[in-house]
Amino acid sequence: MKLPSQFYKPLAIGAPDPMREAPVKIERMIHFLPPQIEKLRNKVPDLIAQVDVILGNLEDAIPADDKIAARDGFIEMALAHDYGSTGLWTRINCLNSPWALDDITRIVLEAGDKLDVMMLPKVEGSWDIHYLDQLLAQLEARAGITQPIMIHAILETAQGVKNVEEIAAASPRMHGMSLGPADLAASRGMKTTRVGGGHPHYGVLADSDETGSERAFYQQDLWHYTVGKMVDACAANGIKAFYGPFGDFSDPDACEAQFRNAFLQGCLGAWSLHPSQVEIAKRVFSPDPAEVKFALRILEAMPDGTGAVMIDGKMQDDATWKQARVIADLARLVAAKEPDMAAVYGL
Repeated sequence: MKLPSQFYKPLAIGAPDPMREAPVKIERMIHFLPPQIEKLRNKVPDLIAQVDVILGNLEDAIPADDKIAARDGFIEMALAHDYGSTGLWTRINCLNSPWALDDITRIVLEAGDKLDVMMLPKVEGSWDIHYLDQLLAQLEARAGITQPIMIHAILETAQGVKNVEEIAAASPRMHGMSLGPADLAASRGMKTTRVGGGHPHYGVLADSDETGSERAFYQQDLWHYTVGKMVDACAANGIKAFYGPFGDFSDPDACEAQFRNAFLQGCLGAWSLHPSQVEIAKRVFSPDPAEVKFALRILEAMPDGTGAVMIDGKMQDDATWKQARVIADLARLVAAKEPDMAAVYGL
């Protein structure tokens, strides 16, 4: 086990110091893009203004014959644009694949100064994070990169869920985690072929009554337990939790319901696999205007965050002041990305 005194030391001579606090950014949606397709790469300039994070996907959904082309395409699109406040991420292939080492090495050496986060799939335990952490430090030192690349783990195996707390605490590079429901379902032996969302046969039946009338059936959320466990691990370690993919593009209402469940449980964003899901994520993971305006009243009434005040008959103290700061800061990030929201939020 690494000593606490060594936790924030670089893992390679010449590598940048690990960040003690992750940059504050708005990340309501992680928008996936297959970078081997030139037509979609050409849409990146427009996407930069529309989404919070652009992710070049190299793993699942990329055919084996296209893996190298996807890597080349990502490096090309990384170097071709100024991403500004929009995050640039990549999801590399899993560590036991024949492509992972070249994914990591080439991307860091050729475009590492443009990359914010490397998403690592199928993380089983802290050892996966430690391997990538050390390798990134070596490559950053070699490439002269001055800001460390963060790591985002995908929770998509039963062993990963079992070890979620150790994964969350594995490195100061940890940005956060996403739930990967499809692979997790297969790993657990769950009887569903859906990518995220509920299942019509998973629910509870209302009690029978004396009349013998038909009993109501209430569909439940297959992922409630796992999302809660992931959020706890992330919150305890100061990193971010995200819902992953929702695969049914024809059902935006179900997508919004699943995103909102994750939001209410503590997730800060979700993946968008289709342009229609971008607006859903914006709507769900942006703070409610009424909550923002109330938060601003709390901050105005308690400038230094101490003491207690009454607002609309409700007591506000240092704890609610901290909550108000979170909401107001998020609103300012949204307004910086979407200037028309400033007036909506009263900023």
